[in-house]
Amino acid sequence: MDKKKQNKRDFLFALFISFMVMVNLLGSKITSLLGIRVSVGIFFMPVLFLITDIVGEVFGDKEAHKFVNISSIMLFILFIMTYISVTLTPDTSYKSQESYKIIFGSSIRMTLASLISFIFSQKIDVFFFSFWKKVTAGKHLWIRNNLSTITSQFIDTTIFEFIAFYKLTENYNVSYIFSLILPYWLFKVALALLDTPFCYLGVKWLNNNK
Repeated sequence: MDKKKQNKRDFLFALFISFMVMVNLLGSKITSLLGIRVSVGIFFMPVLFLITDIVGEVFGDKEAHKFVNISSIMLFILFIMTYISVTLTPDTSYKSQESYKIIFGSSIRMTLASLISFIFSQKIDVFFFSFWKKVTAGKHLWIRNNLSTITSQFIDTTIFEFIAFYKLTENYNVSYIFSLILPYWLFKVALALLDTPFCYLGVKWLNNNK
């Protein structure tokens, strides 16, 4: 691999880690899109799947799995350090412990949910992308980009929603969780379809030696 291509790959890996951290630190906020409650993390997740698809297309599934494996370790470290930071007894001069606990304490469960859903969904995404690449004989990038992402995003959403919110209150039962999953997943599908041109641009950029 030439130096320029390696630098581009390293940039994508740094971007991958950055967006993964943003999902977990910022994702506990709930907003409303078209009247449907969604986590602000919905804006970051498609980028993660886009990056692994680009890397898988250019470098192969082994390199994409490497991105996922290393990032999973980083996410686990984030989970441990967040837990330690929240549970440590504050100094008497520190007056923001309750606010700190509310903001980052809620993110502990979110981070655990994200860690588990991230590992499963990303592994499945890489697998299906590689599978469809073989089926299409390396043609029709848009097919494997979308089919792998749509499938893995459903798995990601289902695992995440149940771990993060199930029994959070009495209202968060199985039927209510699924009422959150379907529209949330459809938003992700829409974003996945919109990122298809960026997948082509990313692959072209990686393969360009300039």
